Amino acid sequence: MLAYTRKWGECMATRQAFIELVVPIAVKLRLENSPIFPSVRIAQAILETGGTVNAWNNLVGYKVGNGVLTPYWQGDRVSALTWEIINGTRYDNVPSDFRAYPTIVAGFRDQDLLFQSSRYVTVRNAKSPGEQTQALQNSGYATDTAYASKLNSLIQSNGLTRYDEEVIKMLEQLQAQIAALQTRVSALEGQASLKEVPAWAKGAVDAAVKAGLIDTPNDGSYDFYRLLTVLHRKGLI
Repeated sequence: MLAYTRKWGECMATRQAFIELVVPIAVKLRLENSPIFPSVRIAQAILETGGTVNAWNNLVGYKVGNGVLTPYWQGDRVSALTWEIINGTRYDNVPSDFRAYPTIVAGFRDQDLLFQSSRYVTVRNAKSPGEQTQALQNSGYATDTAYASKLNSLIQSNGLTRYDEEVIKMLEQLQAQIAALQTRVSALEGQASLKEVPAWAKGAVDAAVKAGLIDTPNDGSYDFYRLLTVLHRKGLI
């Protein structure tokens, strides 16, 4: 099935094409502290849209709800028919209003705002994709009583947890870079004020003291002692 999106200007001819479109967005948002695992976000987008990008860029079935505007939703909406399960009975062709967004990213970010409410605390605190899909169902995000199992099936059949692992690796690399920078900063701070004169600079320091150029030889930085040494070797002190 082909689905055309005016925003992206391309046809989503396969499930994999749809996944590849959503992956970088889901990963980026997770790195920016989104509570939603990339695997869950991608699976939910597939389940809610059938793997196609609708023209209103709402890939998560987010309805208008209370209608309160947000930084990512300015009131645009699209009316469509859907189905709901109420008290165990399925009702088809239920008219509903869905939020419409200028971009896919805006839709996902608006959903993240929704998940900040107390109703979705278990979704935010989930430690695994499976725990999160069950939390979505238990929190009433959808009326489908098989919502969690459908999401889990999509995650498994499409190997979506590899994108969760990708985020973990990226975070580990970032933490390693931060640790290296912190080590470097500590080293530079240590060089900024040495507790004693380096052995290689003692001759230059003695000459500078004798010449009356300095009176606190034990309170200099690495660069200070290096400069004195260069001047001393050039016979300037």
